[in-house]
Amino acid sequence: MTRAILLGAIDTMQLILITGLSGSGKSVALNVLEDSGFYCVDNLPPQLVPALIDHLDGSGHKRVALSIDARGGAALAEVPRQVTALKARGIDLTVLFLDAKTDTLIKRYSETRRRHPLSDTGLTLPECIAKERELLSEVAETAHHVDTSDLSPSALRNWVKDFVGLAGAGLTLLFESFGFKNGIPLDADLVFDVRCLPNPHYDPQLRPFTGCDAPVREFLGADPSTQKMRDDIRTFVENWLPCFNRDNRSYLTVALGCTGGRHRSVYLAEVLAAHFRGQAPVLVRHRELSQAL
Repeated sequence: MTRAILLGAIDTMQLILITGLSGSGKSVALNVLEDSGFYCVDNLPPQLVPALIDHLDGSGHKRVALSIDARGGAALAEVPRQVTALKARGIDLTVLFLDAKTDTLIKRYSETRRRHPLSDTGLTLPECIAKERELLSEVAETAHHVDTSDLSPSALRNWVKDFVGLAGAGLTLLFESFGFKNGIPLDADLVFDVRCLPNPHYDPQLRPFTGCDAPVREFLGADPSTQKMRDDIRTFVENWLPCFNRDNRSYLTVALGCTGGRHRSVYLAEVLAAHFRGQAPVLVRHRELSQAL
């Protein structure tokens, strides 16, 4: 395996490694990549990754997506080292870790009546999920996390398409709005609480709109406290962005939360994304709004 990793550099291959919890949407993500022209392999044993990459490169495949899950067992411990070695060869490699809240995963298994991959161990479903998190913990440290708890399959497909479009473009900033009433996103790196700002929800004329709509944008844009919050968050991210870049991160998720995730957090995510688009690749995701897709 070591010899395979150290063979000649592959300068042009784009490799996306998908991992994460069972039931979090890995199959959806892999299908999107296959439709986008990637050569996809599902449930690949980790010890076969280096040899497969050598084979696919020799066969002329330059866009590859691999899915690895907890069934890899003890071999999962090799994945972080493989990621480092493959990147050293010049491969454009991105690790995508799909996650979801435990109660969401339990509900999904209940609705589909599927068995968890670790169910043969005699554990209950919550115990299987906890065991799976433990097995994948080292792999998760090398990855960009995506919380799919509140993403519909359609929203996840759209997000993966955006993700693929920016993969390999350097550190990408993801501004994510959310509502505290539904919990903090699992994939957040930085969290800002904006519930102290004036709430358009209490204005009957503004309530039907969102932070993407002109009436709410005009209302919040005229509020001094909202603009102060925007400037403070912008300054914080700008000051620390070079440090995250030096850490060789591929993604930084800045989560902004208000009560319902429809007005204040959405507005700030949009205006901050607009500001940073001139400095780095930027994605925007509105968790609560995406549920309607």
